[in-house]
Amino acid sequence: MKFPQPQKLKSIAQLIDSEFIGSDDFPILGMNEIHVVESGDIVFVDHPKYYDKALNSKATIILINKKVDCPEGKALLISDDPFRDFNKLTNHFSPFQSSSSQMSSSAKIGKNTIIQPNCFIGNNVVIGDNCIIHSNVSIYDNTLIGDNVEIHAGSILGSSAFYYKNRPSGFDQLKSGGRVVIENNVDIGAACTIDKGVTGDTTIKEGTKIDNQVQIGHDTVIGKKCLIASQVGIAGCVIIEDEVTIWGQVGITSAITIGAKAVISAKAGVSKSLEGGKSYFGIPADDFRSKYKEIAAIRKIPEILEKLKKQDK
Repeated sequence: MKFPQPQKLKSIAQLIDSEFIGSDDFPILGMNEIHVVESGDIVFVDHPKYYDKALNSKATIILINKKVDCPEGKALLISDDPFRDFNKLTNHFSPFQSSSSQMSSSAKIGKNTIIQPNCFIGNNVVIGDNCIIHSNVSIYDNTLIGDNVEIHAGSILGSSAFYYKNRPSGFDQLKSGGRVVIENNVDIGAACTIDKGVTGDTTIKEGTKIDNQVQIGHDTVIGKKCLIASQVGIAGCVIIEDEVTIWGQVGITSAITIGAKAVISAKAGVSKSLEGGKSYFGIPADDFRSKYKEIAAIRKIPEILEKLKKQDK
């Protein structure tokens, strides 16, 4: 998430009431999670296990809960609770805006686009030309939708990320200040849910087709011309490359990559990155050749046990 205009280190430190290491006017351009940070961004880290990763990332401002040596060319914000202060920054630069109408006056709707009754179109939403938005669709603030997109009834674009910190008082949510971006010629079925990015974009690229009741987590990027069947659940920060086919009820864990032209059969559980150009099934999902060998080996277990039983006699 980029700020509307560049900020200075001292002003950000004052905003969250933190110490800082670096020059007062050290420039800050935005804030992002570790997997999407760029030069000029703030990234937060609150666990020693990830200190080095954050300090050596592309981020040039590190919001951290311990005084450490500051890498050359970077700055530090020292906080007793980086998670809390990252939320403060999100609320400041991307605050929730209430709506007083079903379609915001700041929304931009393209030529020949049809919006059916009972839809909600939030602030700063942009919808391209020749789209059909069926009834009871909710499109949250700042969502971008290209041309020739069809979204079926009951789908929700832009809900918050499922991202929580476990505290003694209960679960504390990391605020979502990102967007959903839908490119041209995408179809989205009924009752789908697409979470917006925490600081970046959840993106569905051109030509992808999504069936009913699909959940797509925050900051996930789905490539071009993918096919995703009903009841698939995709966690946050997943990269699905072009022309991947995912059949019904597949579950995909967070922060992995599915290679181009992979095919994942129904009910598979994907717990690691998968190479492109292969077919997969099972829990945990593996390619057909490996999985069939595994099944064949399992089927031999009774025979092996019977032989062992005879040897004992």
